[in-house]
Formats: sequence, C-alpha cells, structure tokens
Amino acid sequence: MRTEDVLAATATGLWRWDNRAGTVTLDAEAARLLELPAEAGVHRESEVRSRFHPVDWNEIYAVISLAVAEDTVAETRLRVVDRGGRVLRTVRSRSKPLPADAESGAYCIVGTLQEVTKAQPGTGGAHTTVTGDWRRSREAFLLDAGRALAEARSTTEVLRVAYSLSMPGFSPDGLAVFGVAGERLTMVGQHGHNMGDESPFTDMPLETDYPATEVVRTGRAIYLPTPDDYRERYPATWPLARRFGRRSWAFLPLIVAGRTMGTWMAGFRHPVSFSPDERSVLTTVARMLAQALARAGIAETERELSQGLQRSMMPSLGPDIPGMTVAARYVPTGGGLQVGGDWYDMIPLPNGRIALVIGDVQGHDVRAAGLMGQLRIALRAYASEGHRPDAVLSRASRFLSGLTDAYEDDEEAGARFATCLYAETDPETGVLEIARAGHPDPVLMTPDGTAVIRQTAGGLPLGIEADTDYPTTRVTLEPGETIMLCTDGLIETGGHDLATGWVRLRPVLERHTDDLEKLADALVQAVHGPASHYTTGPLADRREDDVAVLLLRREGPTAHRAAPRRTALTIAQAEPERISAARRQLRELLHDWADPEQVDAAELLLSEMATNVLVHTDGDALMVAQATGEQGDRRLRVEVSDGSDELPHKRRPGEMASSGRGLVLMEMLAHAWGVDPRGAGKSIWFELHEAAGTDPDGLRAPGL
Repeated sequence: MRTEDVLAATATGLWRWDNRAGTVTLDAEAARLLELPAEAGVHRESEVRSRFHPVDWNEIYAVISLAVAEDTVAETRLRVVDRGGRVLRTVRSRSKPLPADAESGAYCIVGTLQEVTKAQPGTGGAHTTVTGDWRRSREAFLLDAGRALAEARSTTEVLRVAYSLSMPGFSPDGLAVFGVAGERLTMVGQHGHNMGDESPFTDMPLETDYPATEVVRTGRAIYLPTPDDYRERYPATWPLARRFGRRSWAFLPLIVAGRTMGTWMAGFRHPVSFSPDERSVLTTVARMLAQALARAGIAETERELSQGLQRSMMPSLGPDIPGMTVAARYVPTGGGLQVGGDWYDMIPLPNGRIALVIGDVQGHDVRAAGLMGQLRIALRAYASEGHRPDAVLSRASRFLSGLTDAYEDDEEAGARFATCLYAETDPETGVLEIARAGHPDPVLMTPDGTAVIRQTAGGLPLGIEADTDYPTTRVTLEPGETIMLCTDGLIETGGHDLATGWVRLRPVLERHTDDLEKLADALVQAVHGPASHYTTGPLADRREDDVAVLLLRREGPTAHRAAPRRTALTIAQAEPERISAARRQLRELLHDWADPEQVDAAELLLSEMATNVLVHTDGDALMVAQATGEQGDRRLRVEVSDGSDELPHKRRPGEMASSGRGLVLMEMLAHAWGVDPRGAGKSIWFELHEAAGTDPDGLRAPGL
C-alpha cells in the first residue's frame, strides 16, 4: 500500500510551503481540509492564507521561527474558516522547516495536516490551542516581562525580575543564569536553591557533559521533559541535578548580536511536556533576558568607568587646615557616563596659605570632563608657582583659550569656556583673596545662621579671551563664620533662576549651622533629594545639572551667638547697578529683623546715601553694615564712605523737587544719624534699634 493511501485513510494531508517562491503545494486530502478543490496542486500563498483564521496564520511565523532556531518540529493548531470568517474545523499541523537559501534565510516547510476532533464532555481530554485564554494570558505575561526587564538597570535587578516572573500555566520553581568567562562556565545568579547547593555549578569547563555548557557550545536550547531524559543524555552530571527533586528542565541560550553569552536554566517540580507554545514563551523570555543582561552589563561598565574618572578628577581635600574646617560634595547628573565639567580643589601654596578652587566647564559630556581635568591640573601648576589669584586666573584663561582654539573647525565640539572662583586663604587671619571668572558669588554665613551673598568683583569666564584681567576682592572670615562656594547647578537645578534658587537654599543654610558635613549633605538633598520635587522653579527648563559645593569655616569660640553680623560692598562710579546689590545684601543681613518696616526704611536710606555719593562726588562709595546684639534687641549701623571732603547739608525741597530729601528722610526714619569727617573724605551713617521700634522721643519711627 502506498504512503499516500495510508495518509488518506487516516484523513491526513501533506503540504509543502516555499516562502521564497510564495507557493503552497497540497495533496488532495490537504486541499479538502482547507475547503479547496480536493485535488493535488500548487496554490498561491495568499489563496491558502485566506483559508486560515488571520490570528492563527500570524502564529505560524512565531512557531516556525522557533523550530528553525531549535532545529525541531513545528507543531500548532489552525482554524479553517469560510469566506465569511465562520470557523469550519480545526487542523493540527506538524512540519519540519528545511533551509532553502542560507544567505537569505529562506526555507521550505514540509509537513502534515490532520483534522482535530473536539473532545467529548467528560472524557477529560486535554485541549491545547494557540488561541483563546492561554494565548491572551501569554501575551499579557510577555508584555509585563518585557517592560520589567527593560526597566532593570543592573545585573542584580535583572536577576530579581527574572526570578519574579510567573509564566502562564508552567512557572518554574528554580532558575539559574550562567555566564561565560574564557573557556569556563560561571554562575551569574540563581533562585530556588539553598545556600551552597549551587557550588558544583559555579565554575566548570565548557567541555563538561552538562546541558548548560552544551547550550553555550552549540547555541541551541535543550529541553528535558523527564528525569529519564536527563539521565540518558547527561549521565555524568545527573547525580548533581537529581538531588534537587525536579521533574523537567529547560536550558536556553542567552544570545546577543549573534553571540551566545550564557545559558538560562528553568527547573520545574512538575512534569512539563514543553509544547511548541511553551517553548515559544521560554525562548522569548530568554531573548529578553539576554538583552536586559547585556544592557545592564554596559550600564555597570559605564558606571565603573565614570566612578573611576570621578575619583581621579575629584581629589581629596588633603590635610586639615589649622583653625579651619572644610567640607565638599560633587554630584554628577548631566551625561550618560555620569561625569561632568564641575570640579573643586584645595591646593597648598608655597607661602603657607591654602587655595580653594571651584569651577564649571561648559557641557556635561566626556569632552567637558576632559577639559576640566586639564584645566584643574593647569590651575594647580600656576598656583604652586606662587602667583596671586588674579594672575592664576589670567594664565588659566589663556591656557583654556589655547586648548579650545584647536576645535574651531569642529562644529560638534566647538569652543568651550569655564567659570571659576579662586580663593587664597590665610588660616591665621581668616582673610580670603578672591578672584572670580564669571562664577556665582560666594555665600557668607554668620554663626547665628544669617546667610548673605557676598558680592565680589569678577571678570569674563575662562577661555572667552586669551588676555583678561581679574580683579580681586578681600573677604575676612571672623571666628565661627562659614563661606560657601558652589557651581550654578546647586542654584538652578529644577527650573530655578539665581533668585528663586537662592530662596530655596537659604533655609537649608540657616538650619544647619553646626556640622559642615551635615550642611553639605542637606544642600545636595535640597536639590536632588525627594523634597526637590516640591520646590521646582518658575522656568520651563527643569534639566538637572552637575553640582559642586565647597564649604570653609573658621573655627572660633563656642559662645558665638552674639557675634556681630556685617557685610561690606564697594560701589564704583562705573557700576551704579551695584546699589541694587547693596540693598539686597542689607535685606539679607536683616532677614530675621523683628520689624519689616524698619528693614524697608534701612534699604531706602542706604539707596539715598549711595546715590548721593555717585551723583555728587567723583569717587566710589564703600558700604559697611553691621548688626550687633541679641535677637530682639539689636542695633543696626550702616555707613557709606567716600573720598570727598564736601559735607552734605540739609535742604528744603519744594513739592515738585526731584532731589534734596535724603537728610530729611534720615531724620524721619533713623534713630540716630550723622556725618563723620575722615582723614581723606567722610562717612555718613545711620542707626536703627530693633527692640525700641520707636524714635528717641517715644514716637514710632514711621514706615515707608
């Protein structure tokens, strides 16, 4: 009897699908099952496809791809429909993919079609199908698994996600991930085993007769449905696996970019037949797991590289400074390598002083980090030669300008600039000589928690012009006072400008007045911690920036709460806008003054005195403000000095006059005021008494 007659007698048809030619060859029985004329012939692929349910036809591609990858038989069930889409019958296909063209990946499918009879109620027959609830459950599982694995950022997280996966209908109770190190198989991680049980599998040669090593050597999955299958195929390692009490095993290759990087083992305490649908799920999970492990490995390598760069570029603060305390923080948040252009440094100088440096190179990429490293080394070299702060910055600007000139023709790289603040510190006297190149001003904090932005003279950022001058400003730290140097990331991260960013930081500075390390941590948390999400600024751009902060405190006696607060600022004839900065400094000095109307009055009187100097003299004005005494009973004295010998005199301005009211306001708003001649020039001053809140005659000093 011919084979065709036997197949026809059992209602089994033959088919051959050539995906390169786009044709399907059917015998008479196969054509009948597909509701085509019951005769052998060659049909177009589109004609045969129209006879299957569209969902099932799409499933064929996944099943065949799995069979091609594993070199196994493809088995699935397909619903045959009429032209109206009504299901006529279900057929089972068992077929073998045969390569037709290795270069193009084309293949031919040769197999059988057989009608599936529905199980009668009560027979207990199992009905597995690629359609229905199982497939929907499988698709939902794969979506969830893919999302969870995509979000994992480290190998530990990837393994944790893999161990938590609950596969539809056949969840494994034991998992292991193996990697390859040279010619040996190593265990990356495991779940479902007691501590120490995995020791025989942690390190073995790839030649070992073990399923995981064979998967690495061949790149093909191995399924062991029963313990007998395991024992027959791998007798050497069966005694090691037997003690775990499992009934079925699946070993799948972890392949990335065509390279097998390891093996994923799933063990089951219940029998699993590893149907094509189950193999498809396991294969898909293995592919996602391999991609996730590869991404995690790259991310961990980048983190290790960035941390190494960060450690090499961010030096330690070095030896302690006698009489002073230093704390610093650096938080890179800009680029993918977590390395940016911000830096800080502390440099011992030949004259016994200490230089504090903080800066920010434009950009957040690797080139910014490289320029930062070069610039930091150059600054250390210039400082170690004994140059003054202004000369150090001038030389550094010339150095950076020469570096960036090499990139003039490179549009992507472009020229870069850097901001920098250089402070030469005398530990014995607390005097700081500060030169600033486009960098934010330092912040001065008194022992009682008052924080004031200390205005300093400055020049252009480094690298803008090769020859640039940088004026210096002298600041004296009294015992117990702290100065903060920071980059703009501490102020502006989260959509803030300089004004709103300062409002966010000021309460932090006032709350942490004792421990510099705690203050440094609190500043970083205010910008990048959970609370920062509730203090976003007014700007639409909320990108994060690198943060560098350097804190220096001059130690003093513990009983320093009544230490005077003071601030000073020079207002040059060519810089009338600094009157606004002087008003802001005075208001910050009086941030906790009891009477806000007195604060307004002090700000108005300062404006009057400073403006008179700029209008009626040819020299600069020096503003000095000091508040003394305990809170609630303090005295404010504000002086404005100039080099002119001409004394002010009181006038009687008319109703429409635009000037002449300065001394009138002094009499109305101040508790005391006066003009003191100096050796060269004069000083005009006023005082306000916090506790009194009244004028000398018992009348309240009027507000504005």
